[in-house]
Amino acid sequence: MNLTLNLPSASGTMDSYRLQGTPLDVRAPARPFNRIAYSAAHVVADPLRAGELNAEPAIDWERTLDYRRYLIEQGLGIAEAMDTAQRGMGLPWHSALELITRTVEGTRDIPGASIASGCGTDHVALNSITNCDQVIQAYAEQLEAVQRVGGRIILMASRALARVARTPDDYRRVYREVLAMCDQPVILHWLGEMFDPELAGYWGAKDYEGAARVCLDVIGASVDRVDGIKISLLDDAKEISFRRQLPPTVKMYTGDDFNYPSLIAGDEAGYSHALLGIFDAIAPAASQALDALAANDLDTFHALLSPTVLLSRHIFRAPTQYYKTGVVFLAYLNGFQNHFFMLGGHHGMRPPAYLADVFRLADQAGLLRDPENAIARMRKVMASLGCGD
Repeated sequence: MNLTLNLPSASGTMDSYRLQGTPLDVRAPARPFNRIAYSAAHVVADPLRAGELNAEPAIDWERTLDYRRYLIEQGLGIAEAMDTAQRGMGLPWHSALELITRTVEGTRDIPGASIASGCGTDHVALNSITNCDQVIQAYAEQLEAVQRVGGRIILMASRALARVARTPDDYRRVYREVLAMCDQPVILHWLGEMFDPELAGYWGAKDYEGAARVCLDVIGASVDRVDGIKISLLDDAKEISFRRQLPPTVKMYTGDDFNYPSLIAGDEAGYSHALLGIFDAIAPAASQALDALAANDLDTFHALLSPTVLLSRHIFRAPTQYYKTGVVFLAYLNGFQNHFFMLGGHHGMRPPAYLADVFRLADQAGLLRDPENAIARMRKVMASLGCGD
């Protein structure tokens, strides 16, 4: 088997690359994890039914659900209809609700399957919302729909709230009233502006310290309604500082796709659980590392996850909101879908050299499960982009 191919580089040359990694096996964990671990999962588009940018999203439901079962069978929970599923970037609310419903219903037969679903305000046009009462009503509509199908809530940050809130007290009021409607404790989501520029200044403060104070006030005022909070700021020091200020009953779920190994491992004052988009792409490494951590084998935990960090930092590099392209590309290379096509044309949001580095770094982390097939698929994509070897 020829494991060498030519790939584009950031310097504008075509360089020879020989695969060097040993693919990780895909297997169920040997023991229960001692961290809660959710993978935010992508959706598989259907290119045969796809329309123009603003057309109804075309989703391959069979492969989308199969991928969730693949993640669950490795011990990971599913964070459904989040930004990894292109929520707000190709996946509108009515499609998100269908996705949530299909996932909840389609995984009931898997013992221990854990599904938490994104709930926001994205079904209402931004320019139609002018006050916080309308934001509360929008949240209420999605809450009712998700809870009706038996979904657990991840309360997503609201672009509408960021648009109309005038003071931190507006955030305190909106979250107090929305959390009072929840039928079980929820996971809050603080999504940084690197993931969504429209969320700049969330919590009514421009600086981290001010935003953190407001967010902690929100949690403290409704502590019995909050299971935990996912923070996606790509700054481990900020996450650790915030984690140490949480009430004892409230969990931290790391959303830091740059520094997750050390945050999950923790320190003398605590640790973070996980709710990560990168777990979609690195599932075998994540599952086996968490299995090792549960056995108190920190050496194996870090040996498995450390090679994935370079891949994750590359996939999530700026402009970070286009990380979904790298996640879906790796799913294509690994044979989970028979095409590299995304909702809203997002397969075109990264250049060939970026895709080539996804290939290289995935190989080095042992995440190309069938190297020969991955090479064939890589060559096909590169040829279509004018970078054939």
